[in-house]
Amino acid sequence: MKRLLLALLLAGCAPGAGAIADGEMVPVPVTQADGSTATIQARLCLPQGGARRPLVLINHGSPANAARRPAMTATSCGAEAVRFFLARGHAVGIPLRRGYGASGGNWAETYGRCDNADYVRAGLEGARDIRAAMTALTARPDVPAGLVLVVGQSAGGWASMALASQNPPGIAGYVNMAGGRGGHLNNIANLNCAADRLVQAAGRFGATSRAPMLWVYTANDSFFAPELARRMHQAFTAAGGQARFVAAAPFGTDGHNLFFGSGGSAIWGPLVNEAFP
Repeated sequence: MKRLLLALLLAGCAPGAGAIADGEMVPVPVTQADGSTATIQARLCLPQGGARRPLVLINHGSPANAARRPAMTATSCGAEAVRFFLARGHAVGIPLRRGYGASGGNWAETYGRCDNADYVRAGLEGARDIRAAMTALTARPDVPAGLVLVVGQSAGGWASMALASQNPPGIAGYVNMAGGRGGHLNNIANLNCAADRLVQAAGRFGATSRAPMLWVYTANDSFFAPELARRMHQAFTAAGGQARFVAAAPFGTDGHNLFFGSGGSAIWGPLVNEAFP
């Protein structure tokens, strides 16, 4: 996931038009599974003149190399993916989940050993952080009231799918951009850790998810190839989940980077506008 990390670190070298500087870093308390509290960081970006539409939460992926997690930063307000939503008038929140960058708490999203991967628990731990960020940011007076749109890429897409399975109130829907876990096993493209268990976990999430979702996967995604992506979607919808699947054309050298990639919003932007106008 080298290119994903590079996007996260470099996407915000300079603020873009329509963004107020680089936003504000907001501390967000998260109640962990053991009852203790950790504090994560969330960047809040607002359009010039203030937001007029509700919050969009953008949720990051996870680097395949664990040593790179501490160096991650929240995507800048000037990043293309953020500017797309700012241009629509939204407030945009970008949380850094536990164990990433400056956020507190231990990394909670591990799925354990490959031969017994627990993708459900891993997703739900990520969902815990997303839900906490939503609660904190929607309480602010500079964030307009209304239904939140949750967007996630890679591990962030998987965590968003897990959140959807809990059906929290106040959410308009979800955008899953190349969501999943366990990709690049042993740093090998298109080799997944316990792919069948990933598909089963998608079915578990779909069994209780009722909000509308948009899933976008490309033909040259090196983490979740088209066949695996379709298997996850089939399991999710067969169990009762509502998700429109879009098989996008190849993007760059690795379509896994579509969401944060330069020019990517020209592809996924119209899909989002159609699904969540």
